[in-house]
Formats: sequence, C-alpha cells, structure tokens
Amino acid sequence: MVTRRDDLGRKTVYELLPQWAFDNGWMPIGRLDLASKGLLLFTRDGSINNALTKPKNCIKTYEIWVRGFVSNELIATALVGVHSPFGLLRALEVQKIGVGGAKTKLRVCIDEGKNRHIRRLFGALKDPKFQTPLKVLDLKRVSIGSFSLDMQSACWRFLTPLEEKILLETDVTH
Repeated sequence: MVTRRDDLGRKTVYELLPQWAFDNGWMPIGRLDLASKGLLLFTRDGSINNALTKPKNCIKTYEIWVRGFVSNELIATALVGVHSPFGLLRALEVQKIGVGGAKTKLRVCIDEGKNRHIRRLFGALKDPKFQTPLKVLDLKRVSIGSFSLDMQSACWRFLTPLEEKILLETDVTH
C-alpha cells in the first residue's frame, strides 16, 4: 500500500525502505492501490514527481488478468473510453497476451492514472458471452515511461543518474 501509515495496521511500501528514506522525504511517483503490485518509483524532488504524474506526460504499462473473455470489440471500446464519475477512462493501447480458461491476460498502457483507472475501465465492459462485467483479478505495473520493472517484488534500488536523465528526457518531452 502506498501510504506512510495505515489506520488498520496493514503493511505499507515504506516498511520495505530503510528508515532514512522515510525520514528524508522520499515520496512515491504515482500510487498503487492495495490490490495492485509492480513498479513504483520514489523521489525527493517534487518537480520530477509532478512532471511524471501530470496527465499525458508519461506512459505507464500494466499486465493484467481479467475474469471474462476480452474480445476485439471490447478492446476497441477500452481504447475509445468509457464515461465514469471520474471522467473518461480509456487506454492508449491494449494487447491480448494470453488466455487461460475464463480469463484473459492483457498488456494495457495509459497516460494518466485516475483512481483505480484500469479496474474501473474494464469493470465497465461486459463479457460478450455471459453479459457480466469484466473483473480485473491481478494488476501489475511493469513500466513507467522508459523504465521497466527489473527486480523481484519487495526489492528496491536507486536509479543511476543516467536512468534519471533518460526517464525525464524521454517521458516528459516525448
């Protein structure tokens, strides 16, 4: 969970970081909800955070498992978008990368991250066979801009100065 403290006593990402990171103002670039996993970047520089979280500045890629059959028509709808109380929810790119029984594995790219964006987007779509809403069962962020997940869960490392420079140059300026 991406919060410094949880009123219910659940673990947060800050428990994975050394105490000095918590004490020295490290903040996440974006968020992951409790049911999500994957790449999360931290910075102490608010301008970097703002640049990478501003809509349209940085593409985030996720691999998701959805309960239900995701047809090409549903993919087209996800690309056009669906209206929600949070505004228009859409994906920039959706690629079917696997099927397992009544589940579909997708690679989804977005350039903004409204609250539970991907879960709400696919939840607004209906399985064509059963006419039931799709449900995201597993969601893993695999990249933020040009930076891809390259380590096991619950591990962390610093970006090199070159990685920071490439991330900012390629993702904020496109």
